[in-house]
Amino acid sequence: MQGFVFWLVYPLLWLISILPFRLFYLFSDLVYILVYHIVGYRKKTVENNLKLAFPEKSETELKIIKKKFYHHMCDMFLEMIKTLTISEAELKKRFVFTQPEDIETLNNLGKGVLVMCGHYASYEWMISMEVYGLKLKGHGIYKRIRNKYFDKLVKDIRGKFNTEMIESHRVVSTVARHQKNNLNGIYGMIADQTPKRANYKFWTDFMGIKVPFFTGTEKLSKDFDMPVYYLEVEKVKRGFYEARLKKITNNPQSEPDFSITTSFRDRLEAQIKAHPEYYLWTHKRFKHRNAPIPENAVVK
Repeated sequence: MQGFVFWLVYPLLWLISILPFRLFYLFSDLVYILVYHIVGYRKKTVENNLKLAFPEKSETELKIIKKKFYHHMCDMFLEMIKTLTISEAELKKRFVFTQPEDIETLNNLGKGVLVMCGHYASYEWMISMEVYGLKLKGHGIYKRIRNKYFDKLVKDIRGKFNTEMIESHRVVSTVARHQKNNLNGIYGMIADQTPKRANYKFWTDFMGIKVPFFTGTEKLSKDFDMPVYYLEVEKVKRGFYEARLKKITNNPQSEPDFSITTSFRDRLEAQIKAHPEYYLWTHKRFKHRNAPIPENAVVK
């Protein structure tokens, strides 16, 4: 059954991916109408998240952000599909590293590197680092999809430019193996995920709301002495992004506990506050705001 569903859908995805960009974004507009006006996909979740994050904004302002967000979300999802057939030259034109010398900086560190990013702007096209001369082997961390055919498709899409996908529960063992074999890589970490209940060890304010924060990237950086950078992506206009690599630390073991995590939070928050429509508001990032904080948790 899984294979039947996949082969039923895949030809449509491939056809979408080869559309000229003008028609491609026209199709995205049609998807927006379906998702926002007809299906109302997670509309209540988005509304609640925006009200919590921006209590000072009026209903009119929040509605404008909400509509812009859904337009962006449809674009971003389809841009992932576009990666099926996009060329290196086209991707490099649309996802621009404004300071390409930063890529060379990573190449010269002589260590594996962790790159933190949030569900903001285009995290899918960060794979373009490979076409900017990155010599480190690229790795993306992801959660397996139940349908094995779609799981392979997502891995193929994200691995189009030599990026290897690692399932989240295998990150530590994979990094340890790479370190043991002197295989320096770069690891893309979407770090604004809500941690599992067993990992409610660090609570801090995010958009003014006290929530548990995922600290796995910080722990990984300290355990393996890996430099940490923040990938700052801005949407310039529809289908075009600019990215910069911002150093968080090259010496993680000398950093105070949780400072790497809070630095990431601060950088992501600043981007969200500037352009909230580009954050993925369909995630229930604040669902544990009223949960009891464990006695052994650190709160900042």
